[in-house]
Amino acid sequence: MDLYGTLAAAFRSHLQEPWIELPDGTTLPYAAVDDGSAKVAGLLRSLGVRRGDRVAVQVEKTPDALLAYLGTVRAGAVFVPLNPAYRAEEVAYFFADAEPVVAIGRPEAARDFEAAAVARGVRHVFTLGADGRGSWSDAVAAASPLLEDRPVGERDLASIVYTSGTTGRAKGAMLTHENLASNAVTLHKLWGFERGDVLLHALPIFHVHGLYVATHTAMLNASRIRFHARFNASDAVKALADSTVFMGVPTMYTRMLAEPSLTRQRCAGMRLFVSGSAPLLLETFERFRERTAHTILERYGMTETGMNASNPWQGERRAGTVGKALPGVELRVVGEDGRPLPAGHVGDVQVRGPNVLAGYWRRPEKDAEEFTADRFFRTGDIGVFDTDGYLTLVGRSKDLVISGGFNVYPKEIELLLDAVPGVAESAVIGVPHPDFGEGVTAVLVLEPGRRMDEADVLAALRPHLAAFKLPKAVRLVDELPRNAMGKVQKNLLRERFAGLYG
Repeated sequence: MDLYGTLAAAFRSHLQEPWIELPDGTTLPYAAVDDGSAKVAGLLRSLGVRRGDRVAVQVEKTPDALLAYLGTVRAGAVFVPLNPAYRAEEVAYFFADAEPVVAIGRPEAARDFEAAAVARGVRHVFTLGADGRGSWSDAVAAASPLLEDRPVGERDLASIVYTSGTTGRAKGAMLTHENLASNAVTLHKLWGFERGDVLLHALPIFHVHGLYVATHTAMLNASRIRFHARFNASDAVKALADSTVFMGVPTMYTRMLAEPSLTRQRCAGMRLFVSGSAPLLLETFERFRERTAHTILERYGMTETGMNASNPWQGERRAGTVGKALPGVELRVVGEDGRPLPAGHVGDVQVRGPNVLAGYWRRPEKDAEEFTADRFFRTGDIGVFDTDGYLTLVGRSKDLVISGGFNVYPKEIELLLDAVPGVAESAVIGVPHPDFGEGVTAVLVLEPGRRMDEADVLAALRPHLAAFKLPKAVRLVDELPRNAMGKVQKNLLRERFAGLYG
């Protein structure tokens, strides 16, 4: 299953229809995909880029950046997207690890970017600005298009995406053409894409959610993609009026809820709201449904696997769950002995299917650690199935708190904390404790103008929790640290409060 061929088969009968629509009204047709990616592929070939060579890209979100991606995979090379927020030292690490042949960076950071690339033997270095200008654009414009697509196998690598690296050095997840294409085809069908759908795209494109899930499903539908370089809640709400599909992270939904213009009338033409990349609060789920008459569809995925599970497009979308396993994907919850657990029992979530990564780039020891003997991937998530097959995630295995010999799942406590009047959001962590091994610790952000102390919080929790689950301490912060996709970085909270109990 060749990724570009799969996408092109869907849009080539609609070449004159809009592909990208920019906020200023500028549109590019689907013909620009075929023509632009052919020129990118031709340029790469002229530079000596071979099948399997890596192309590292750290640029702003633009149509040219998307074409660089599509042309790379069309040429049989491997696309390596990098977060524009990464600093020079981090970029140097990725260059050393991925060993790209071509690197494309931002003009604003050109000096450090080029220095890091040259120091690690990158042969060709270009710039691409947010305005679409730069040495990359000039080179593509002058290139001869690739007249014949290179043969690409479904098991060939299409992309290496580096994990967030919250527990040490980032690892490169090797994603094949089959991984990406199969996931796109499944989601396109499962989420009911139809002619006339318009995707409001406000996600970044250095991550699986924005670059693969959103872009691929829309292109398989030959849909118009309303392309916002950055998410702005006010602009996004305005754009809902002429869109039908929106994909976002929970933070986007909470910010849109703060906009008075978010109304049922504004969302009348919308067909689907999707949320992922971080857990969606029950309060956000309910408030959004009340305000818009739309029920957010929550799904479950990760860098290494794309999407694994989803609530249904047609059917019950259960708050607090990530739905059922996707067609063709196997999900199981296992105990400490590795054996599958029945519904209602909490355990480690494992996944197997055509969406699961081929392995970690040059990390065979990690492959041996993360895959079971029967090739299920250990996600690191802790979850529980209900009797209808809906999966609820209760935390990450590394976030599990073991206090006094008892297992404490942070999500259970966080759900209760988030329901306490005055609490805006919460994170529960375990930090070293001299008596209990780890002390359950609640970190809270309060709503503006609200006051609350530790005694108030514990009083609200005590009727609902066993004593060993009650936080040993409660700390208030102005905001929770998050990564680029909105996930709370609990490792930073653990570092901050490491000495809390002496």
